[in-house]
Amino acid sequence: MKTLLALFLILTPSCLLAADGLDDLSNYRRYSDTFASSGQPTTDHLKILEEQGVKRIIYLAFTDNDTAINAEDRKVMELDMEYLHIPVDFMNPTLQDFKYFSAAMQAAPDTNTLLHCQINLRASSFSFLYRIIVKKVPVADALDDLQSVWAPNEVWFNFIQTVSEHYGVDILCDECDWGGSEFN
Repeated sequence: MKTLLALFLILTPSCLLAADGLDDLSNYRRYSDTFASSGQPTTDHLKILEEQGVKRIIYLAFTDNDTAINAEDRKVMELDMEYLHIPVDFMNPTLQDFKYFSAAMQAAPDTNTLLHCQINLRASSFSFLYRIIVKKVPVADALDDLQSVWAPNEVWFNFIQTVSEHYGVDILCDECDWGGSEFN
């Protein structure tokens, strides 16, 4: 009976998620060994992330948000990780916001990084753009990851299109399905 229980626990996906301690981190997505995005982590998540080798936290929302961690910058730095805050207005993301983020990533491209905002809408969109522009991930593949979090609204679709066009990347590829959006 103990063997059967042990086998059940090993094979149950929810147990595998719980094992890393990030199962309750909102919309957590790992894109590579050195890049992930999520919604707002807790202080406990930050400790787990540090233990798992994350060396840089980039935050894309405003610090006065109700769910933001009080003094997140200090907590991250106490864990000996880098911290960068780029406050992105959800209703008005800009090309300059993306350029700041991209420059930070490219300054230390191999640094294990968590990019986050409140629920991973900003962060997943920036991740999509970074991956297709800098990492040369096929647009359709990156789009699948983006759409596993959300279908960008008109503001964010326009932002994604503006940034991608600036860098000469076509997001409207034949194999890309933007969900029949009236925005494309």
